[in-house]
Amino acid sequence: MSERTYRRLRAELASLENDGLYKRERPITSPQSGQIRVDLNGTNQPFINLCANNYLGLADHPDIIAAAKTAMDAYGYGMASVRFICGTLDLHRQLEQDLADFLGMDDAILYAAAFDANGGVFEPLLAVEDAILSDSLNHASIIDGIRLCKAQRYRYANNNMTDLEAKLDEAAAASPRAIVIATDGVFSMDGTIANIPELRRLADKYDALLLLDDCHATGILGPQGRGTAAHFNSRADIITGTLGKSLGGAAGGFVAAAQPVIDMLRQRSRPYLFSNALPPMLVGGAIKALQLARAGDELRDALRGHARHFRTGLSEAGFRLLDGEHPIIPVMLDEAQLAQDFANRLYELGIFVTGFFYPVVPRDQARIRVQMSAALSTGQLDRAIAAFTQAGRELRVIK
Repeated sequence: MSERTYRRLRAELASLENDGLYKRERPITSPQSGQIRVDLNGTNQPFINLCANNYLGLADHPDIIAAAKTAMDAYGYGMASVRFICGTLDLHRQLEQDLADFLGMDDAILYAAAFDANGGVFEPLLAVEDAILSDSLNHASIIDGIRLCKAQRYRYANNNMTDLEAKLDEAAAASPRAIVIATDGVFSMDGTIANIPELRRLADKYDALLLLDDCHATGILGPQGRGTAAHFNSRADIITGTLGKSLGGAAGGFVAAAQPVIDMLRQRSRPYLFSNALPPMLVGGAIKALQLARAGDELRDALRGHARHFRTGLSEAGFRLLDGEHPIIPVMLDEAQLAQDFANRLYELGIFVTGFFYPVVPRDQARIRVQMSAALSTGQLDRAIAAFTQAGRELRVIK
C-alpha cells in the first residue's frame, strides 16, 4: 500500500472541494423524464428535470420498454462475447442497417458507447502520413480518439472557417495521404451548431473527409431528426453518434459511413474488437426508439417550442444566455463556486440542474447548462423560470 499516493489524492480532492470544482451525484429513484424523483435525505422528492439529454422524452416510452423486454426474452440478457467471436446477433445488424438508412450511409457499426465510437474511429483509418484538423471545442472523446492515432494534428478556433482554411493550407503543404476535418455537429456546452455548409465546402476544396459527431443533433435537427448535415441539406462523410440521448437514452454509440470505412473499423477498431457486444435489450429498444424518432415531428416541434419559451422567460428575467436555437441553453454565471451555489439553490427549489465549470468548460465561463425535453410541460417550465428568478435574485445574479 502506498500511503504517499493516497495522501496526494486526498489533497487533490480537498483542493477540488475548496475551489468549488468537486462533482457530486444525486440518486434518482424514478424513470428518466421531465419530472423525476430524487432521494433527498431518505425521502423521495419530485424535481423538474432540466439537465438530461432526453431531448425527445423517449427514455421512459412504453413502446421502447416493451421492445427491450421482447428482445431480452428472445435473445437473453447479454452476449458474453465480442462481436467477431460469437457476439453478433441478427438484431445488431438490423440496428446498424437501420441507422445507415436513416443517415444516408452505406453501413454503420455499433459501439458500447459514443465515447468508444470516437475513441475507435481515427486510429484504424489514419497514420503518420495523414492529417487531422480538430475544432478547439470538440468533445473530449474526439480529442482522446485523435491522441490514439499517429496522424499529424491541427487545432482550429471554434467554428472559425478562416482559421480552419489556414490550418488546411498548412496541413496540405506537407502533402498528407489523407485529411480529416473533425467537428461536433452541436457543441455540447454552448449549444452552437457547426457551420456545415462551409465545412463541406472546405472539405471538398482540400479533398478531405468531414467527420461529424452528431450526438446532440441526431433525432433533433434536420428532416426526421437526421442531424446537423441534414439540417443544412448537406452531407458528412463519417457520422459518429449515440443511442444514449434522443434515441432512447440508454447506452451505445455508432459510426455511420461509406462501406470501406465501416469494413476497416470492423477489422481494426480496438474498442469494437475488444468490448462485449451491446446487450439485446438495448438493441431492441434502440430499434424502436429510432422508429419513434423518425416519426417524431410533433416531439421536435414541442422541443423547439419549449426552448423558445424558456429562453424568453430567462432573458426577460435578466439572465445572460448564450445565443442559439438548440435545446441546449447555457445560463452564464462565470464563477465556478457561483455555478455550484446556484445549482444547489435550484435543487432546494425542486429544480434538477447541474453547474458546469473548469475543466468541462474554460475557466471563468462557468454556467448552468439547461437542456429542454419534449417530456416537459409549459407549466413545469414556468415553475422552473420562477425558481431561476428567485435564485438569481437571492444570489444577486439578476436584480
